[in-house]
Amino acid sequence: MERFVGTFIRWLITPVVLVLIAIGIYHLLKRLGWKHRQAMGLSLISPWIIGFLSFIAFPLVNSLFLSFTDYNLFNKPEWVGLRNYQWLFTKDIEFWPSIRLTLSYAALTLPIGVLGSLILAMLLNRKINGVGFFRTVFYLPAILPEVAVALLWRLFFNSESGLLNYILRPIFNLFNMGKPNWFGDPKFVLPAFVIMSVWGIFGTNTVVFLAALQGVPRSLYEVAELDGANFLKKFLHITVPQISPIILLQIIMGMIGALQVFTVAMFVRPTSAAGKFLNQLVYERGFTQLHMGEASAIAWVLFIIILLLTLLVFKTTPAWVYYEAEAKR
Repeated sequence: MERFVGTFIRWLITPVVLVLIAIGIYHLLKRLGWKHRQAMGLSLISPWIIGFLSFIAFPLVNSLFLSFTDYNLFNKPEWVGLRNYQWLFTKDIEFWPSIRLTLSYAALTLPIGVLGSLILAMLLNRKINGVGFFRTVFYLPAILPEVAVALLWRLFFNSESGLLNYILRPIFNLFNMGKPNWFGDPKFVLPAFVIMSVWGIFGTNTVVFLAALQGVPRSLYEVAELDGANFLKKFLHITVPQISPIILLQIIMGMIGALQVFTVAMFVRPTSAAGKFLNQLVYERGFTQLHMGEASAIAWVLFIIILLLTLLVFKTTPAWVYYEAEAKR
């Protein structure tokens, strides 16, 4: 118990220090001639600014610096220039398989996540008895611990006693196939992760789409019905344009999430012959092998991939994203 006393004391002192800093900033700005509302606003957000600089901006810049160094957590970083990046792109036997696995996973799971969430939200948007109960049930995956879910998937895909192989056993027998070793056979690892990604259509994604669907004016559908529009035409010409900003949000967030998959992969432990996800590679190089320079370089490569893909998606938005209040020129 005594070893936690220091941590508890620091936990109590931290908010007091932040309040004192905010008060100091307020009085300093007032002395510099700032108006009351401006000084008060900046002083109130100063704890967030301090947290952003300490826990986001500084680690980000520091990781960029470390990517050009040889650093093992115990010695001072030694500047090596582009050597880490040259090693990754030319000699590292795990880097390119990780790129391939990560991008393949994102390309396969992103459509499943977005379309599946939208379809489920449309079903939950219907006025039927007990719809509130179903909305609650389908949101539950959002509050389940990711580690527990990963362990459940591991049991579900067990090659000997897993529920999935038991359910598919008649199909395997029909085609004279043996039980697939989902996480032990490299050719089944990616399909297994794609199947697990179906879990992502539930939870927050569905709730966000449901909120967007409920914001679409009913009058638009009524006018379309008077003109003889069927379900498909109403969906393509009313629903999709009206919720297109939310679809964009889901695509961006889903893509970032798919490219940063980590927890499930670490606890499921698929065979390394299938490759590793990039975040796995970052963890192993940095915290298992203590090559923080290489780990930082991989992290920045992943950051650049996400940035480029995000910019590419935003580049396409004028063709399909509709903003009702947008000024047309």
